[in-house]
Amino acid sequence: MLKKMGEAVARVARKVNETVESGSDTLELRLEGNFLHRLPSEVSALQHLKAIDLSRNQFQDFPEPLTALPALETINLEENEIVDVPVEKLAAMPALRSINLRFNPLNAEVRVIAPPLIKFDMLMSPEGARAPLP
Repeated sequence: MLKKMGEAVARVARKVNETVESGSDTLELRLEGNFLHRLPSEVSALQHLKAIDLSRNQFQDFPEPLTALPALETINLEENEIVDVPVEKLAAMPALRSINLRFNPLNAEVRVIAPPLIKFDMLMSPEGARAPLP
């Protein structure tokens, strides 16, 4: 398991570094299914990033560096272990249009507070729903 995690982290670091070093106006970063539990610090340099896919990872905390990316429109965090979400920070993101939090054990407070505060699509599974088996 640790070897698998180490390989995944190395792959993610390479992908993020390539993206940052190329200086391109990256529109999308796909890091799904990589056993991630936190983001590499280099992600904060991706100021033109429009979409990030972090689904099927192991995030227990919402990756807050995402809230500092001004061009980010779409966040996919489906099938993680996230309980709490910084709703106020997300609501202040100027370009955010959609966040997918399906199949996360979100607390009841997020489910109640989020809908009136946000102006974007926030996808959530019914409380207690489980991800489909692969």
